[in-house]
Formats: sequence, C-alpha cells, structure tokens
Amino acid sequence: MNLEQQSREYREYLETYLQEHYQKLSGEPQKLLFEAMQYSLMAGGKRLRPIMTFEFCRMCGRDWKEAAPFAAAIEMIHTYSLIHDDLPCMDNDDYRRGRLTNHKVYGEGMAVLAGDALLTDAFGIAASAELPNPGDMATAIGVLSECAGSMGMVGGQVLDIMSAERELTEQEVLDIQNRKTGCLISAACALGVVAGGGSEEKYNAACQFAAGLGLAFQIRDDMLDVIGTQTELGKATGVDSDKNTFVKLFGLNKCEELVVSYTNYAIDALNTFEDTSFLNALAKSLTERRT
Repeated sequence: MNLEQQSREYREYLETYLQEHYQKLSGEPQKLLFEAMQYSLMAGGKRLRPIMTFEFCRMCGRDWKEAAPFAAAIEMIHTYSLIHDDLPCMDNDDYRRGRLTNHKVYGEGMAVLAGDALLTDAFGIAASAELPNPGDMATAIGVLSECAGSMGMVGGQVLDIMSAERELTEQEVLDIQNRKTGCLISAACALGVVAGGGSEEKYNAACQFAAGLGLAFQIRDDMLDVIGTQTELGKATGVDSDKNTFVKLFGLNKCEELVVSYTNYAIDALNTFEDTSFLNALAKSLTERRT
C-alpha cells in the first residue's frame, strides 16, 4: 500500500468530514467561536492520529470510513491541546503550522473557549459512530476520556509543568511523554480497532504499537527542536532547550538509536494483523522526518 497516496486519502476524507460538520453550524449566532475552532482545526498538519484510527479499522476488516467519528474526535482533542499549549500561560508560542497561533488571531479568551469547545464536542462526535458491537461505545468513550484527561494527556502536561525547574530521571521523562504524547496516540489506535470490531488480541496489539510509536514520535520531536528549522516545522525551534526532553537526557546520538528501537518495537507488535505494510511504512517514516 502506497504510504503517501493512502495517507492523503485518509486526510482528505477527514477534512471533508469536518468541513461538512461545521457547515451545519454556519447559521448559529456564536459563529465567531466556530471560526476560531476551524482556524486551528483546518490548519493542516500530518493528521497522524486519525490516519492510524482509519488504518486500524481497515486492518480489522471493516470499511475504514466507518471510523470517521472517532478519527474526527481524536483530531479535535489534539487541536484543542495545541491551542491551549500555545497560550501565554503555557508555552507562549506565536506560530503553529506556519500561521499565527489561535490566541494571536482571536485573543486569549476566545482561544480558551475554542479549545474548550473542541474538547467537549469531540465526545459528541465520537458518540455518533455506528459500531459493529454497539456495546463497545461505552468502552470507546471511556478510552477517549482516560487518554485525554487527568490520567492521560492533561496529566502529562501537569507533570511537565511541575518538573520545569529541576532535572528529571529517565523514568520521570518517560512518565511525562507517555501521557502527553503517547496516550492520545494509544486512543487513536485502540479506537480504530473498536470501530473495526476487532478482537481483544488486536486491541492489545494496537496499544503496544501505539506505545512504541508514541515514544519514537516524541523523541524525534525533541530532536527536531534542536536540529530542525522554523521553516521546516512551521513553529519556533529551540524553545525546549530548558525543558526536560529526551535530547537533554540522552543526547542526539542516543536519541537517534532510541527512535529506531521504539519504531521496531511498534512494528513487531503488529504481527497479529495480516496486512501491515502501510503502518510499517508510516512508523519507519517517523525515523527520518524533518517536520
């Protein structure tokens, strides 16, 4: 399966799905809120998490388009986290994906509310999915909540803030990144299996894949803050120099080795599936990415 072609098909379908959703809301009086939400949500990006949701659904034997509500929910939650991360009270960033950050365009108050709305509305969209096993919806919403909330992404962000003024151990850095980055990737993969009606074995394999890929992705992200450029990344670089990153902990050479090791771990976890060529290629592409 061609990585670039299939990724584009997944991305374009997701973006059409999201655009159609917001077209239905165009007549509502709070249109400025929807404009702010879409400003960040439709700003492009790799769409890595929804792509994995679609692909795991496909690998479980179901039409991947049936996973669209889960894929959209994951991207909405990811986007809300970026809007809030960029705020002056957090990372205070001016650019995201090559454009001014949300609060620079709409103001801090509207940016906070746009993030709040994206997070909340994500659960409504997720709940609209039609599953082969309807009883799995409670499990799906639980996974989404846990991975996005205090035990997942938000919890990881809190640990990051609490540790800002001291050096961390390897385990403490892993604890942060497993939550900040890994949990939402885990939700994306797990929800793809739920949407596809996959077995418990496939569900567990998807979570193992996500664990390895999440670490590889975050380590590479830390590396790009050092070796990347603002033109390539669409945001400022060098902003994490004082933070507890994998680069600060291990250095660039060791990080390169870890990216390869965790990527291979992720690929090996897919043995329970039949056609894994797309995810194999996707995982490997993260090893050398520059964006």
